[in-house]
Amino acid sequence: MDRRVTADYDDLSAALAAFGLTAFGGFHPAAADGVPPLADGRPTGTLVIVGNVGPEMWRRFSAAPEFAAGPDPLNRWSARVLDGVAERFGATAWFPSSGPPYPPFVAWAKRAGPVSESPLGILIHPDYGLWHAYRGALGFAGRLALPPADGRPRPCDACAARPCLSACPVAAFDGRSYRVDACAAHVSGPQGADCLNLGCGARRACPVGRDYLYTAAQAGFHMEAFLRARPKDDADKGAA
Repeated sequence: MDRRVTADYDDLSAALAAFGLTAFGGFHPAAADGVPPLADGRPTGTLVIVGNVGPEMWRRFSAAPEFAAGPDPLNRWSARVLDGVAERFGATAWFPSSGPPYPPFVAWAKRAGPVSESPLGILIHPDYGLWHAYRGALGFAGRLALPPADGRPRPCDACAARPCLSACPVAAFDGRSYRVDACAAHVSGPQGADCLNLGCGARRACPVGRDYLYTAAQAGFHMEAFLRARPKDDADKGAA
């Protein structure tokens, strides 16, 4: 049986769930989507976006050998896990860190599911709020049967209070731009311990997806990675 053509979306979702990962839907690429060919050179017939929701992935990752030692532990864990799933299903895996040039994961995620930009600039989901992230994408030669398109509107449009824009102690967000240097200075200083240890206060203020908040350990891991990356970042690529 040729798994490259007969891969089943439900089977793929179950395989990802074993690692605490979620399939965020997918699409059948057109030329404008910028999806590269598969590793064997064939055109990509289906692209499935893979990521994490809430703390499920953290439980697996924090017990993995990559977490214990070495640089970029989450990227290395994601590569090992998704390359293994790709091999099982005859797919090719791509990652946000694959580059330069880097794959357009934000555009791909918008094509795959009901996500849109929040006032903080990161993508918001109607169910998961801001508590999800993308770990990779799996490309298949065949045209997989995908879940029906989810056309729910952006939850921010029904949120008059917009608490995310008033919660930041240094007003790093104004709904149009992100003052990343002010954010980093606050988080790295003594007044920023709350954001450093529990995650971005503006992100935590969002009322959507409260059941999927990251644990303190998970949020702290990402905030510390943010601070380590700042000196060498040429451009900010979004939240984890």
